[in-house]
Amino acid sequence: MDLLALADFNLVARHEGFGRAARASGRPKATLSRRVGDLEASLDLRLFERGGRILKLTEEGRALFERTAALLTDLEETTTAIASGGRRPCGRLRISVPLLFSQTAMGRLAAGFALRHPDVRLEVTTEDRAVDMIEEAYDLVIRVNPKADESLVGRVFLRDRLVVVAGAQVKRPTGASPIDAVVRGPTAADETWNIVTANGRSDIVVRPVLSLSSMIMVRDAARTGVGVARLPISLVGHDLADGTLVHWGDVDGSEIALWTLYPTRRLLSARVSAFLDFLKEAFPNGTPDELANYVGR
Repeated sequence: MDLLALADFNLVARHEGFGRAARASGRPKATLSRRVGDLEASLDLRLFERGGRILKLTEEGRALFERTAALLTDLEETTTAIASGGRRPCGRLRISVPLLFSQTAMGRLAAGFALRHPDVRLEVTTEDRAVDMIEEAYDLVIRVNPKADESLVGRVFLRDRLVVVAGAQVKRPTGASPIDAVVRGPTAADETWNIVTANGRSDIVVRPVLSLSSMIMVRDAARTGVGVARLPISLVGHDLADGTLVHWGDVDGSEIALWTLYPTRRLLSARVSAFLDFLKEAFPNGTPDELANYVGR
């Protein structure tokens, strides 16, 4: 396969048109059209739907683009690194991050990374859903307790756990009496929380009085004494230390692992490797205390 033709195909696909690709690259439109036509002929496939103002990929064209775009980027970065005498991180780095980590830590992490690697154009989006890394062109995603995915590889870089906390003025219930609670997400009925303390396991029945959409909001509400809450220990560590909140116990079976995930490839790009190293430097042991100290600075 002609790599130059494949590179031109990717250029046209990325810009959604021959004219746009020509203007972006400074290459003649006719040359791009000819090379893509040669590629289609060699593959005996139609890669673009020609018609209208915006060029659209066929199903086969989209599959080829998804599987070759990252490889061509890696090839370009490798040749650039060899020419410059090392694997210098450069280019665009797209990362998807869950909401809570984004709100508490990602701003400072992104700024620190940008200062250290000015040739990398870092783009961070906040998503709690499971994104399609290939389809949505992400280089790296951070996820909480992700499901197994054979198309991705990754590593745990932080661990956390959920605890039940309440304001100092909130009294523990006696017997099976329900207690007011602040929860994340919608709920319509009382529920039972299983907690572990130094004295063993116990259950508390909670009556949701506030339903909020983020952990930050839940923590801020719990500080007022309106009810108990389940929150990551890293988010309330300083509140527990200064007595703003009181630790009632750990939520049974609530271990949290934050993973970095990336497409299965033998060689990572220099920019992804640099970001993974930066995370390891920020959280060398990956403990909840490290995250709490980072958030509390």
